[in-house]
Amino acid sequence: MGSITNAFSSSIGKKLIMGITGLFLISFLVVHCFLNSFVFFDKTGVLFNEGAHFMATNWIIRAMEVVLMAGLLLHIVQGARLTFQNQAARPVKYAYNDGNANSKWYSRSMGLLGTLLLIFLIVHLSQFWVVSRFTGIPTIDANGHEDLYAVMKETFSNVWFVVLYVLSMISLGYHLLHGFASTFQTLGWNHKKYTPLIKAIGVGFSIIVPLLFAAMPVWIYLGL
Repeated sequence: MGSITNAFSSSIGKKLIMGITGLFLISFLVVHCFLNSFVFFDKTGVLFNEGAHFMATNWIIRAMEVVLMAGLLLHIVQGARLTFQNQAARPVKYAYNDGNANSKWYSRSMGLLGTLLLIFLIVHLSQFWVVSRFTGIPTIDANGHEDLYAVMKETFSNVWFVVLYVLSMISLGYHLLHGFASTFQTLGWNHKKYTPLIKAIGVGFSIIVPLLFAAMPVWIYLGL
């Protein structure tokens, strides 16, 4: 048991956990983005509320929420530990260090980007997930479902929340730009034939998904 614990507490073990939880969170983003994109196709919000109702009542989804929250917390903890570990390994800063020669700035700023996303998640979960799962939504739509779309319209009527969400999605994009390809590399899924394709998909994913998420509050704020 001790050897297993040591393996996962090692630098390689921490990166492995980051890779596994990162891959799981990437798959969640796909599902979440797909369901949220319903707002683009139905101004009444009924279609969006249908998706939200399905997510709230399906027992498989509810069970996966527990797994997702555990994976998210583990990803955050391991990310913080890796960041502090890397900083401790370089206690003395050199007079000159051309970081761009070896890596992109966002690759060296995963801790900062992750912290910004954590702040966003706290705000986001308090505004939507907690309301939907625990406090309940007072308004009902035409199909008799809780009107989470009305909550979105009220939230995104405040321009500052729109700005917060857009800036957070920019952080998410840069976080994914490094994290997507890094996840596959950490898990050992490298091949000279497939790695360029994975990197290309990662770049596309890092642009399209955050862009769609950022467009949603703007879309609602503008009444489109």
